[in-house]
Amino acid sequence: MFPDWIIDVLFWVAVVFLIGVYVSWRATRLDRLHVRVETARAALDAALVRRAAVALELAASHLLDPATSLVLATAAHEARTADSDNREFAESDLSRALRAVVDQPDFAVTLEARGNGQAVLEELGAAAAKVAYARRFYNDAVSAARIARRKFLIRVLPLAGRAPVPGFFEIDDDPPKL
Repeated sequence: MFPDWIIDVLFWVAVVFLIGVYVSWRATRLDRLHVRVETARAALDAALVRRAAVALELAASHLLDPATSLVLATAAHEARTADSDNREFAESDLSRALRAVVDQPDFAVTLEARGNGQAVLEELGAAAAKVAYARRFYNDAVSAARIARRKFLIRVLPLAGRAPVPGFFEIDDDPPKL
């Protein structure tokens, strides 16, 4: 019915079309993974800022002694103002300062005696938990993007474009024991 050369041409057109669809699908998937990384980073940044704000609120609440308040306020301020190179260190310092504050002897008894301390502690616990979750989601997104970028097709055809390889965010985010 059709000459053999037409069938051959149609076959190769179909093969090229399917390869194009597959390459397009891989590029779109990689783009979605990069968007997921950016969204997770924004959520992580928001959680970190919220934790620092709660730490500053605790430091300014007059529930702590002046030296502890100063240490906590300094760590929170450094975490909020750190540049991208020093952010992980500053956030880890804030985590350690929060744990040091909460681990003080008679900390819970002192807060209960002063009234509104329990509300601040609950808010601090929630903010610390959100940081841990947000960091986990961000690092999972980074891992998925890095795995996708290592695929042979992504490397051979520069499907990642000029997008930088996302980096993990590693901090000491163990929440204080409230």
